Amino acid sequence: MHSLDTVQTLAEILRSRNWKMTVAESCTGGLVCATLTELAGSSEWFERGYITYSNQAKEESLGVPAELIQSFGAVSEEVAKAMAKGAQLNADVNAAISITGIAGPSGGSAGKPVGTVCFGWSIQNEAGENRVLAKTMHFAGDRQAIREQSCNYVLSELAKLLEN
Repeated sequence: MHSLDTVQTLAEILRSRNWKMTVAESCTGGLVCATLTELAGSSEWFERGYITYSNQAKEESLGVPAELIQSFGAVSEEVAKAMAKGAQLNADVNAAISITGIAGPSGGSAGKPVGTVCFGWSIQNEAGENRVLAKTMHFAGDRQAIREQSCNYVLSELAKLLEN
């Protein structure tokens, strides 16, 4: 599904529930926020975005514990979950997504090669129950391809989670 179709679907779901969402991005550097706000009327359901590129930004803006980053690395499901939860808490919204990864061309390692991207989703329902999920994906291609695939993936997964 093209990302704008996904955004349209997300917009409809969020509007129908009177929910707002937020985004915490690292390796995509604002691409997800830009994609969401391409849709006219996005202010109805998009609250804000955090571009937390450095570890310090993740700690200061999203409350990600420094110990978590030291233990697991910035590119980890643990940090992705903490980013999503921190963004959700700060923005006081029902849905938050996060992305942290290695878009390349450098920065990869044997354990975490270029194209490794960790995603987080934090979703609070009407009953106040919060579900926090994380997933790691491996994308191929150059820096821009990895960033675009990451953007499309995190949004399509959010739409699936909200539809279920």
